[in-house]
Amino acid sequence: MSRFGSWFRGAAPKTSSTPSPAASQVDLRARELAAMEDAMIGACMIMNDDIDGAEERLRKGNSSFHHLGMGVCTFMRSILGFEKAVMVEASNRLYECESTAWNEMKKAQKDAGSTNGVEDRIYPPGSEYALVIADSQLMSAVVGVLHESLTEGIKSFYKLRKAFVTLDGIMQAETEYLKRNGLQPALSKELGASSSNSVSGGPDSGNDDTDDTDLEFVDADEAHSGKQTPLNYEGHLDKDTSATDKKLSKLSLNSNSTASPLSEKASTPVNTSAQNGIQTGPDSDIFTNPVDVFIHSGVNMCFGSLLLIISMVPPAFSRLLSIIGFKGDRERGVQMLWQSSQFDNINGAVAGLMLLAYYNGLLSFADILPSDRDVEKGAIVGYPKARCIALLKEMRVRYPDSGLWRFEEARVLGNSRDLRGALEILKSNTNSKMRQVTALNNFEMALASMYVHDYPDMRDNFLRCIELNDWSHALYYYIAGCAELELYRNAFHSKEKDESQIQLHKKKAEELFRKAPTVAGKKRFMSRPLPFEQFVARKMQKWEDRAKELDINLVDAIGVSPSEEMTYLWNGQKKMQAPELEMSVKVLSWGRLTASEEARTKIKAEIDEQAMRDVFRAACARSLGKFDEARELLDSVLSMDKLAFKGPTKDDYALPAANYEMAALAWVEVQKPELRKEVDKDGEEDWLREKTEECQSWLEKVAKWETFVLDARIGMRVQTGMDTLRWYKREKGWASP
Repeated sequence: MSRFGSWFRGAAPKTSSTPSPAASQVDLRARELAAMEDAMIGACMIMNDDIDGAEERLRKGNSSFHHLGMGVCTFMRSILGFEKAVMVEASNRLYECESTAWNEMKKAQKDAGSTNGVEDRIYPPGSEYALVIADSQLMSAVVGVLHESLTEGIKSFYKLRKAFVTLDGIMQAETEYLKRNGLQPALSKELGASSSNSVSGGPDSGNDDTDDTDLEFVDADEAHSGKQTPLNYEGHLDKDTSATDKKLSKLSLNSNSTASPLSEKASTPVNTSAQNGIQTGPDSDIFTNPVDVFIHSGVNMCFGSLLLIISMVPPAFSRLLSIIGFKGDRERGVQMLWQSSQFDNINGAVAGLMLLAYYNGLLSFADILPSDRDVEKGAIVGYPKARCIALLKEMRVRYPDSGLWRFEEARVLGNSRDLRGALEILKSNTNSKMRQVTALNNFEMALASMYVHDYPDMRDNFLRCIELNDWSHALYYYIAGCAELELYRNAFHSKEKDESQIQLHKKKAEELFRKAPTVAGKKRFMSRPLPFEQFVARKMQKWEDRAKELDINLVDAIGVSPSEEMTYLWNGQKKMQAPELEMSVKVLSWGRLTASEEARTKIKAEIDEQAMRDVFRAACARSLGKFDEARELLDSVLSMDKLAFKGPTKDDYALPAANYEMAALAWVEVQKPELRKEVDKDGEEDWLREKTEECQSWLEKVAKWETFVLDARIGMRVQTGMDTLRWYKREKGWASP
């Protein structure tokens, strides 16, 4: 912030006993700049885990920028804790922020119109306040979508639309300024080279909504709310970071290997400007005005986040969004976030947070991604490990006391198949000053414990989630019950049977499972039950019906390991090394069931149970490199009668999941030349194209599938795969004209 502060100090007006109108304008401008600097310093405290200190500082100011900072504080609390009262407070604060910014924007536009001369501005007068309005609308929209009201959810899409139009207009103003001065930003050149055919039409895709290009930024009278920042949160390192730095320098999140040295690339700077474009980072000659810096970094952060999020929604929902004017663009969104992350201010921090959340969180669910080699050549849809590690190190330097960045370090290790290393960091990061960060850290620790089959820790960590977070107690109780079930099965099949332990774990498992449905439905998404809570209710009903039919205990009526099912739904197999994967295969054995032989035979005969088990085993086989075995298992699922999966308690997601797994196998063959059996050099291109089309055909089948349990979750993997194939075909020159 040192350079930012010097700008403001340099902008301070000289005192005059008889100030002229021009001098008064200078004085007003200086006060605006000072308010902006103070608000941004306060907001940056949020990124250092000091949200209370941030609020204390921001309360002392009354500018739009201070109101925005206060809105960010409450917004962060609301999305991290999902507490209804905090969401209401966030909505109110953001409404107040939007109203204040609207008035100040109109005043700035009026004052600019009354001055003599024409100044060649990058952005129209009042753009800094238009950005604040868009920020508020974006954050308020997210709060509205998370709210239990369908009406609020619908209003949120209108707010998103308004913010979308505003941000697009600001970006167009910047582009026009650069064109007038014979300049082209590096971002535009990068996009022109790497995403000319992206989802929204490449670097000029901001012009897609031609009906809104004549915007006057926003008409905020009628609805005041918004959304902005990311969904995931990162952490810092201790002062002595040598041990973790060594691990970070060897990571390869996009590879099946445990570690892949980065050598000198580990120090790759965060700077995203292309060598053949103009410099638009913090040291640029273009952005010497701190207001321009605020606008440029802010609009790239906001618009980039919006484009990225929209691009990741499941296919069916994305078609609906396109009808009402939303078009996501993953490549452009990612580029804009990298651009913003260069700036040492709150906008850059949130952009960095969003990037790491995307790469270490949402992208970790995906399997169909470019290889590390392709990413090094510029594949935007893949994982740029060197840049991400450099970004994480930079954020640790900027915010050394934050548990957010330390949390993210653990996810980096987990995604690189070092779950033990991830758990080591997570266990040392449990005392953040922000309870919400502690909750995130604990949930990640619970998942990692599940992946390494540490069932006592898995149970305890999910139960602690109930104390730390209000989001879905039904899911937490359910997964804790899954851990107790595995402990019961371990005790039941132990060579040295301990009847007291058998009964203890059986009783506890049943208690936790039965508790889950009693707390379901308290949280809703746009007036609908949460997908995972619906899943839990269906699963419990299935087991209840089976237990009654077979006249056995609820816990004994459970078939395929629900713990391994949860692992698959979070794509935990991608994070496991061979020992964990082999343990998962053992846990999926029919021999783990605890019912009588007769009841066991009937459970094993159920088609959806067979299908689930084979899909999970196929995922393990694929991760172990046993591709023929994986394909054989999936072929058995695909041969099953689709009608056998119809019914109120059937696990109907197994069939579309099998289709997705077939797509993943086809992509493995595209990415691994050594698997290309009996293909001569002359026929290699045709073979690659055939396999690519095979991969796409499997994905398209899933995208067009009728509604099924957790379709959105699998849909995110499909959408990422589609983006990867779109990129790959473009690189190969196979894209349709």
